[in-house]
Amino acid sequence: MRFAMQAPAARKLLLIAALSAALVVPSYASAAQAGGHSSFSSGKAGDSSVSSAEYSIFLQDKFGITLSASVTKGEFLNALVKALGLAPSEEPVAFADLASTSPYYSAAKALYQHGVLTSDTVNALQPLSAVNAVQIALKAADLKELAYSYPETKAAKSLGKLPVKAGSLSLQAKQELAAAVDTQLLPAAYYSDLQPNARATSSLVSTLIGKVLSFKGEFKHYIGYASDADIYLKLTDAFRSSVIIRSEELQKIVDTALENNLVTGYNLKDSAYEANFVDSLSLVYGHSDLTHAVQLIGLLNSEGIDAKVQLEPKTSAFVYLKEWGDPGQSDLYEVRQIANGNYIEYAKEYDIAFEFDSAADKQRFNDIILSYAKKNQENPSGLIYGSWWQPLYYSLTALPEYQVISNNKIQLGRYYAQSFSLKEQSQAVIDGFKSIDPSVTVEHYDFWVDAPFYRYLNGESL
Repeated sequence: MRFAMQAPAARKLLLIAALSAALVVPSYASAAQAGGHSSFSSGKAGDSSVSSAEYSIFLQDKFGITLSASVTKGEFLNALVKALGLAPSEEPVAFADLASTSPYYSAAKALYQHGVLTSDTVNALQPLSAVNAVQIALKAADLKELAYSYPETKAAKSLGKLPVKAGSLSLQAKQELAAAVDTQLLPAAYYSDLQPNARATSSLVSTLIGKVLSFKGEFKHYIGYASDADIYLKLTDAFRSSVIIRSEELQKIVDTALENNLVTGYNLKDSAYEANFVDSLSLVYGHSDLTHAVQLIGLLNSEGIDAKVQLEPKTSAFVYLKEWGDPGQSDLYEVRQIANGNYIEYAKEYDIAFEFDSAADKQRFNDIILSYAKKNQENPSGLIYGSWWQPLYYSLTALPEYQVISNNKIQLGRYYAQSFSLKEQSQAVIDGFKSIDPSVTVEHYDFWVDAPFYRYLNGESL
């Protein structure tokens, strides 16, 4: 469809239409629509309230890690290395009790080279002790310098919270356990696990690996929960602190695609702000208006739904036609005039990532939006502020009533541009990007989007 209207009406519709959709321009429709936003985030990375079950689900979802009931040291080392994405260098390492053909050798070598293991004796097949699990986790979390700054008297105070026999521990072990207590790497709920000679449970191991990821900034990122009293302040601060994203090298490719009508828009995002939620429990909702976001959180609360909340700012880019008049200036967008007299507009928007408490709550989200946040007529009543004709929200796992589309994504460093398209148009988007830069890698995958937005991609009004 072609937008024949004047600004600012044109801009408003373009932002709605363009939010995260950058389509190949089909022969029957030279629409001006566009992409998305970037990602602002904070995170409760060190949140001691995260349960072992939540860590276990995360490890299974992201890395395929499932721990046995009786965890051996080798199993722990393999899981830790897999979660951290560590790889050994080619420099040889010889262990006294572990051959290079062992399934645990690569992990032990990587951890030894990173200073997490310090002995040439691994004991990979032995049951993992709770104390040793904490010691290894502390070093993997890059906390050893802090630990070794503890005088013995200071370490003793924190060790008093644990049922360990301090007299049987070396000074280094005392320091490591004390620092694990003080930093909450070892949550208080697991103090009792550190009985003398106690084996590490799978619950403790999952928690320790999850905590290590948190300390490394590789667990979930979120500004809070929908039910938090201060979530509205955090949401507002997150959006107002976000900026229009720029990536010169990346935008050379996608802006050229815009100018050549290979796509009608794209989203620019910063991977540093990605929520990293569990796919089966999460979805992403896109919009441009802060008041809408605030009311959306309130809507979820009114419906009895709680969820982790991450605001991921994003920048949407699309062509603003010269016949629409002077694009003007705003803190919410920038424009750049191109050779044919048109403009590329870069608009500040956001995605909100939600991780729900249950798959059932995630599934309910669709009915809530269709009832309270989707326009079906002009000047409707009973909807939250800024509701759109074609709201955009999507999931990486299948949901009833959602439709499959494709994402075509280019990442350079921490920044990435993405263009949503119908599945049958995905290859044309990829070919378009590669015609500009043959060396570029275009990642593409399918995902599930709400029905109104899917109908929009098909050129339907509602």
